[in-house]
Amino acid sequence: MSEKLERLSQSLADRFGEQLKEIIVAREEVTVVVAASDYFSIAQALRDEPEFRFEQLVDLTGLDYSSYSGIEISARFAVSVHLLSVSKNQRLRLRTFADDDSFPVLLSLVELWPSANWFEREAFDLFGITFAGHPDLRRILTDYGFVGYPFRKDFPVTGYVEMRYDQDLGRVIYQPVTIEPRENTPRIVRDENYGNVGNG
Repeated sequence: MSEKLERLSQSLADRFGEQLKEIIVAREEVTVVVAASDYFSIAQALRDEPEFRFEQLVDLTGLDYSSYSGIEISARFAVSVHLLSVSKNQRLRLRTFADDDSFPVLLSLVELWPSANWFEREAFDLFGITFAGHPDLRRILTDYGFVGYPFRKDFPVTGYVEMRYDQDLGRVIYQPVTIEPRENTPRIVRDENYGNVGNG
C-alpha cells in the first residue's frame, strides 16, 4: 500500500472511528463501508472538512448482493459512491447497505453533490433503491409502465413483457413474453479428422 493511501485510511479511521464498519484497501483504492444511518453525515463531512475535501461525486451505482459468495453480507442492496478530491488528488469509494431488503431506502446525496441526481435515478430505475429527499425520483432508462427492476439478480433475462405494434389497433401494445427458453451453449463444429496426426 502506498504512503498516500495509508495516510488517507488513517485519517478516515481517526476522524470517523466506530462509524466506519470497514475500511478496505485493495488494488490501490480505499473503500469505506458505513451504516445507512451515518451515510449522509459522513458524505457531508467528506465533502466539507479540509482534511478530505472530496469536491466531486464521480459515480454512484446500486449493487445487488443476493447471490454474492465472497464475504458475508447482512443486507442485499447497497450503493457505492465514487468520490474525487481534486485539491488533494485522491479518490475514495463510500459504500452503504440499505436496511430493508424488501423496500431499500437511503438518503439522497443530491443536496451535497448535484451530480448524484441522474445516478440515483438510475439506481432507482434499475435496482429499485429509493432515495429519500431526491428532487425528481422517477425512471430514467426504462418505460414509465415498466414492471420490475432489470439489474436485480432475480429479474428474468427475457423480462416479463414484450411490446409490439398491433396493426388492427394501430398502436404499440404490451403482452406477456412469447420467447421460448433456449440453450445458449455454442455448438462446436469440427472436421471429421480434426486433431489426427499425419493427415497432411
